[in-house]
Amino acid sequence: MKDKMTPSRPYLMRALNEWILDNDCTPYVLVDAGLPNVQVPDDYVNNGQIVLNISPSAVRSLLINQDGLSFNARFGGVPMDIYVPLIAILAIYAKENGQGMVFGSEAGAPDPDDPPPPPGKPEKTSKSDSSGSGRPSLKVVK
Repeated sequence: MKDKMTPSRPYLMRALNEWILDNDCTPYVLVDAGLPNVQVPDDYVNNGQIVLNISPSAVRSLLINQDGLSFNARFGGVPMDIYVPLIAILAIYAKENGQGMVFGSEAGAPDPDDPPPPPGKPEKTSKSDSSGSGRPSLKVVK
């Protein structure tokens, strides 16, 4: 039996994206925008998170691989290259009905609380966080 396997998240992401599209729904990805190497438009980040529409009509050159999620999209009419490391992807779900998957920590993957904030960016902390754990939380967006 092989003890060390590659992370399952990219496989699950690709499969769930295909499943959502096959059911004529819009795939949305919830991202922890505060983790290192996340390249998303800061103007659209809310409470340290951003929701990205990754449907074929919204993005170009979508790639989900072992490193992360990348694509080209327009935000406010401005083209932008987006990159999200896999560890920063918190969930993938259908916009229309919320069905999908929330990701937890995978064996062998770094815990999202472990990496330090990227250099040059102020640490995003909130004193109103009642949990005190600093862990990301998923909120229903309607």
